[in-house]
Amino acid sequence: MFFFRSPERLPAFRTLALMAALPFMGLAGAARAHAQTPGTCAPRTDGSNPCPSALRLPPTQPLSLMAQIGKAMFYDKALSGNGQLSCASCHDPHHHYGPATDTPVFLGGTKLDQQGRRAVPSLTYLDREPSFSIGPDNPVSEQGPPPLAPPTGDAAHGPKSAANTSSSAANMVPQGGLFWDGRADTLQQQTLGPLYDPAEMASTRKRVLTRISHAPYTAALKQLSGMAGAAEPDFLLNEAMFALARYQIEDPNFHAYSSKFDAWLQGHARFTPLEREGYLLYNDPGKGNCAACHVDTVPSNGLPPLFTDHQYEALGAPRNRDLIANHDPAHFDLGVCDREPDGRKTLAPYCGMFATPTLRNSATRHVFFHNGVFRSLRQVLDFYVLRDIEPERFYARGADGKVQPYDDLPVQYRKNIDMTDAPLDRKHGDAPALNDHERDAIVAFLQTLTDRPGH
Repeated sequence: MFFFRSPERLPAFRTLALMAALPFMGLAGAARAHAQTPGTCAPRTDGSNPCPSALRLPPTQPLSLMAQIGKAMFYDKALSGNGQLSCASCHDPHHHYGPATDTPVFLGGTKLDQQGRRAVPSLTYLDREPSFSIGPDNPVSEQGPPPLAPPTGDAAHGPKSAANTSSSAANMVPQGGLFWDGRADTLQQQTLGPLYDPAEMASTRKRVLTRISHAPYTAALKQLSGMAGAAEPDFLLNEAMFALARYQIEDPNFHAYSSKFDAWLQGHARFTPLEREGYLLYNDPGKGNCAACHVDTVPSNGLPPLFTDHQYEALGAPRNRDLIANHDPAHFDLGVCDREPDGRKTLAPYCGMFATPTLRNSATRHVFFHNGVFRSLRQVLDFYVLRDIEPERFYARGADGKVQPYDDLPVQYRKNIDMTDAPLDRKHGDAPALNDHERDAIVAFLQTLTDRPGH
């Protein structure tokens, strides 16, 4: 199917994405998968699923011509400022479209010596990401964003747990959008960020226009762009970005749903004893409580869970002193409130908040959190469990020898940090919510979320 759009219709990209998703959603009258909840459908002692789900998975079909153009562009190094970087350089298909290296941020720029601003996220499972908004926490995950609402003061935070996500429904929370701060609403908008960033692909509008006008895919791109594409450079550029987005939406490798967990959901696999234990701890509101934000249940529409609630959290991650920008003690990356020029005032209740990423394929990553400060899932679990119990494990000491907790967030914004939801509700002297073995068990469960090639 070919889509022909005028410039004024380009913001309607979400509508086109929804059209593409219609086969994914299933035909009217098809049997709906029931909503699976760990409380009623806990895995049996042999690791099997007593309540298998009929998941609605995306169909496998050939890429449209527009998506084929997007694929060629995804691997086209000539689009970058130095001709050495493509989208795939940061988003490696062999690493689930995330970084292949263990450096906290990617080195880019015209000389490949500039540190990127933040850790490179995966491009997988972004096709169902809602647009950015600030509004009431949705008690049911993945049901679409609320209307945009301004901050009303301090970000009061009701408790949220894996067993009762609706208890936080009154919270005014940022949600949706792409990048760590939600500054783009569509994949089409997202493509321009890395392309023009001087520390990433370091390209320019002129260079990109020259390349898309003299590339192996140019004839096909102009054919689909029609007379407007031939006459208006901006229109052709928009069509090219649309092609990159179509590739990420249509190619099933970006949303394969081929993990062991997906097979378990459908009754085709069994957890090992350690994976089963980790799954139960993951969903236990008094232990891991991970599912409060990284939702793992199948909703009533039968779509596979994305392991994110699309919301934002201030977790007080330690300052990563390997980042050159952080050598300046006055420099802080404040996430959501830095998405607009005056955001540190207008969005102050959300300073320090970053997107909750999907946990799918997280076991294959080498760096975690927006600043890449942690290097393994186990380190991440340790931080969640021991942040305020043993802060000396994570935070640096000042000149006076005292530990400086939350050292990557100015004092005036530390009230935004989540200290309510388990296991982040512990204080110095408390017993940790998870012991060492239990943390290992959750890591074992998270490893079941890795997509398997050829499935």
